[in-house]
Amino acid sequence: MKKKNIVKENKDFSKIINNGKKCWNDAYSIYYDENNYGNYRIGISVSKKIGNAVVRNKIKRQIRNIADKYKNIYQKNRDYIIIVRRNYINLNFYELEIKYLELINKITHRGELQ
Repeated sequence: MKKKNIVKENKDFSKIINNGKKCWNDAYSIYYDENNYGNYRIGISVSKKIGNAVVRNKIKRQIRNIADKYKNIYQKNRDYIIIVRRNYINLNFYELEIKYLELINKITHRGELQ
């Protein structure tokens, strides 16, 4: 994932979560909002309740892998914040990928209708 496609600053996370729309399932909550950067950006958040730093970093690597694999799905001028939910650790990688794609497709179709 390129640096220009990453949300890093806390103020950006807060703005997207407070002002954006939300879509969720048992593994992820995804907040999304429009931006003025000309490209999509993705931010990932994993709670300390999920596990220690090693586990959280592994989860972030998995999500970045999935996000990079399907980068042609994202809409330009949109920010996505992916928050991992507790049920994430009970699923295998294939199931996680399917659940992620379901949410992203739901979001992109929702955006087309508006």
